[in-house]
Amino acid sequence: MSVAEFTLRRDTDDTAMARACQQACDAIAPVWPLDRSIAVNPHWQRIGLPVRTVAARMAVLAGIEVLPPRSRMREAWQSGRITPADLRDALLRSPDAQGLTEADCIQALDQSVDIAPLPLLIDLLDQDPKRHSRLSWRQAIIQQVSQSCAAYFDQHQAEWHPDRSRGLYAFWHEALRNDHGIGLLMGLPRIGRVLSAVPESRAAAEQWALQRLGLPPTVWADYLEAVLLTINGWASWCAYLGWQARLAGGEDQHLRELLAIRLAWGAILLEYQRQTDTGPAFDTLRTAWATAPQRLAEAETRLVVDEVWQSSYEIGFQRDLARQLSAPGGAAGPADAPEVQAAFCIDVRSEPLRRALEAVWPAVQTLGFAGFFGLPIAYTPLATTARRPQLPGLLAPSVEVGDRVRMPTGSSAAAAAAHQQAAQQTRLNRLARVDQWSAGNRWPGASFSFVEAAGLGYLGKLGRWLHPGQQGRPRDDLAGLAARYRMLCRPQVQGMRLDDKIALAAGVLRAMGLDRQLAPLVLLVGHGSQTANNAHAASLDCGACCGQSGEVNARSLAQLLNDPAVRAGLQRMQIHVPATTWFLAALHNTTTDDIEVFDLDLAPATALGRWNRLTPVIAQACDQVRRLRAPSLGLSPRLAVDELRVRLRRRANDGAETRPEWGLAGNAAFLMAPRWRSRGAGLNGRVFLHDYDAAQDQDGSQLELLMTAPMVVAHWINWQYHASTCAPDRLGSGNKLLHNVVGGTLGVFEGNGGDLRIGLSRQSLHDGVRWMHEPLRLTVVIDAPQAAIATVIAKHEKVRQLVDNGWLHLWRFEGVGFQRYQLGSWRTLAFSVP
Repeated sequence: MSVAEFTLRRDTDDTAMARACQQACDAIAPVWPLDRSIAVNPHWQRIGLPVRTVAARMAVLAGIEVLPPRSRMREAWQSGRITPADLRDALLRSPDAQGLTEADCIQALDQSVDIAPLPLLIDLLDQDPKRHSRLSWRQAIIQQVSQSCAAYFDQHQAEWHPDRSRGLYAFWHEALRNDHGIGLLMGLPRIGRVLSAVPESRAAAEQWALQRLGLPPTVWADYLEAVLLTINGWASWCAYLGWQARLAGGEDQHLRELLAIRLAWGAILLEYQRQTDTGPAFDTLRTAWATAPQRLAEAETRLVVDEVWQSSYEIGFQRDLARQLSAPGGAAGPADAPEVQAAFCIDVRSEPLRRALEAVWPAVQTLGFAGFFGLPIAYTPLATTARRPQLPGLLAPSVEVGDRVRMPTGSSAAAAAAHQQAAQQTRLNRLARVDQWSAGNRWPGASFSFVEAAGLGYLGKLGRWLHPGQQGRPRDDLAGLAARYRMLCRPQVQGMRLDDKIALAAGVLRAMGLDRQLAPLVLLVGHGSQTANNAHAASLDCGACCGQSGEVNARSLAQLLNDPAVRAGLQRMQIHVPATTWFLAALHNTTTDDIEVFDLDLAPATALGRWNRLTPVIAQACDQVRRLRAPSLGLSPRLAVDELRVRLRRRANDGAETRPEWGLAGNAAFLMAPRWRSRGAGLNGRVFLHDYDAAQDQDGSQLELLMTAPMVVAHWINWQYHASTCAPDRLGSGNKLLHNVVGGTLGVFEGNGGDLRIGLSRQSLHDGVRWMHEPLRLTVVIDAPQAAIATVIAKHEKVRQLVDNGWLHLWRFEGVGFQRYQLGSWRTLAFSVP
């Protein structure tokens, strides 16, 4: 071979390696940090493949279940939750179930899936009978890599931070070469001789490791994806950093560096074995992975029956959903001119409250809209530099909101500046006291001595857990600030020109259907949760607000729409906001089902009068919802009004309560339609409700927005619950009682190490006796013409992948029935007779 031929071959191999590494990295979905936690489909980067294909890949590459386990389906079958009619319909709908009978499916419930994952090099080397170590090599390597990542990425918890200037791989490489305990931990006393040979750069490490593995290039990408899945938690964190970088127009290499680290460990062990004992691991690895394509195809065939059971499970729910949405004559709608309009987030926890409000007072018209209310904002609280996105994770913020003191009309600029400075200093002093208190237990070994030194002062904090109080949700704005400034400070949009404000307001009103027939009082109801001592508290807040409450968005929008200059501009755009209409911001506390209203001091007397009339209506509706929720929380629905509310508030403030609320457990459908389609239907808090009127959307722009944003967010939520239920050990975060926070906001360990845990804890899904969530794929029901829906599907690849590859079900209303979408065509929806 000539030098030129050798160089060409080497360059070709290098390009193939780089492509395989990038393909493996592209398969990892992001996970958001704890302080802005949002639900994510952990298979999001794989939706270009059918669900069953992904299920086969996850089983073969990592031993992870994607479809519900057969034991769960057996329980559903035996209990009657899945009926013979459901099973028959599932077989008829499945294009790949030809030749499969009902008897075959039932028999499979008593058999294991029997798909063994392909071995990685580390697993084969771990089987050496002469190896002596306390941990398996896989466990030891995951621990070492995980601890390195925790140290490197920490920004908030440790007092000392490493040098990050050279990147993650360089940090790990230096730490490993100076780690004299890793060899003893792994039972490899002479490993130092190999560590000195590990390349210093990420690119060289990829080549070094892949060349030593000797696998054919056709399986490189699959093998590398399997390697990343062994450290999927930290891989997901690195994928988040890449996601954020791309939103900002940049790139991030942390995931690629993590892959090189994990890949290098396999080569390290292989080199060590070669120096001590050749062994059969190398040949076994190549033989096993040579069969990878065949193993993946066989797994996909075996999972046909599991896909049928998944569909059967969903049809049982869909049958009832179709009946509810087809029931003639629901609750009476409001008059042509409702006295109150209340816009809620589409979150499934809003559905029971909307239904209760409409039942108590039919003059209330409720609407559903994504809880960020269309504002692309980032919020910076007073006296901080913490810029907090308040919009879906799919988007990047473009508008800034900050806290400002509102002065009486006629106040001078100097007086306003003085009050603003005083408010900032007041909060800075408070934050400094909090930091001094918490800093005492951040130093190594200081936790117990800090509690001892604090003495009775620390009992106050413990006492609030032992005897939880009844206080409401801490305010997002300026919590704990001196009362003099707390009521004067509010979040306000900053730096926007008036024309931009008018355009933003017009777009939001049109999207919400509030550009016409406005009521005298319009409530903008965000939502947030209330929990104590909960690392995953943000996951119970508004997913559309990036794991925050919707308070800032609701208040900012209300101020925008109440601004006389904005209203005048809207009038010029043919959007008439009556002078008698007032927008009022509120927050639904989903733990206690209280509604808190904001900025009443700005409201005119007429709006205050209407609010006072609405207050007992809200109180009655909230009480109805509490009684509906009470049994699932172990409370009696027969408790007196005040007692039930007190019990829920104490749960919310109890630091030992692992299940303050069930969040979005049970979510199963998403409805885009006018409210009359579902008004009065008992949807049991399982349906995302977004108002949509196709008659007011002639160009289909609103439908496109809904199918590319809220529908995707709902799908993410649905699949996070699905994955955490089907694969709790790998895609759930484990036992909440064992959680330890990593890096302040990065995530949690279950115990003191292992991989970073992602997904939902078991306590968020299981009540100790039964699962509270059914792993059903989202059923999306749209009231729109076929052509309009087809246009969106054809235009957006991600939407097409979701519907064509079976990641959700898509229906549309057709007359008094429904049509379902399947691979480019619409079919009349019909159910077998039970």
